[in-house]
Amino acid sequence: MKRALLIIDVQNEYFTGKLPIKYHDNSFNNILIAMDIAKFQKIPIVLIQHTNPSDASTFAFGSDGWNIQSQIASKHHETLIEKTLPGSFTKTNLEDWLKKHDIDSVTITGYMTQMCCDTTARQAFDLGFNVEFLSDATGTLDVFNYAGYVSAEELHRSILITQAMKFSKVLKVDEWIKTLKNNNTNY
Repeated sequence: MKRALLIIDVQNEYFTGKLPIKYHDNSFNNILIAMDIAKFQKIPIVLIQHTNPSDASTFAFGSDGWNIQSQIASKHHETLIEKTLPGSFTKTNLEDWLKKHDIDSVTITGYMTQMCCDTTARQAFDLGFNVEFLSDATGTLDVFNYAGYVSAEELHRSILITQAMKFSKVLKVDEWIKTLKNNNTNY
């Protein structure tokens, strides 16, 4: 099995912008740990950046909220893929890049659990990739809209349960590290 670590939308919009992440509390630090472990293990790291038009209210091209968070951007990574829709495979070269590098498994980290992380994991599964979803290296926010309200913690947990039903092997970062050490590839 050859993995790539996907760092999805770890952008300033979630830290200093209009969409502050509420849960998982340690997700950012765990993303940094996963990146360090991936570099050590020679697992390719792919940064993914959500881009909206420059006049959008969030992730506006060129805005501070659009920028990759500085600690993430300064870490080693192989490539940066820009996307305009929730799925990291939609209208991007991610699938081609992974195939070019003989990668058959992706590890999902980043934001938001229920939107871009969930969509990307489902797409990867549909495309035949093995998928790992790092439960404590993903996160979300409270959602309130015309359909109702859901807390960040409840939403996060629900997506993890759904992912574990079919699409992904859901792991905490420390479990993922043990899997790497044991080279356990059972899905």
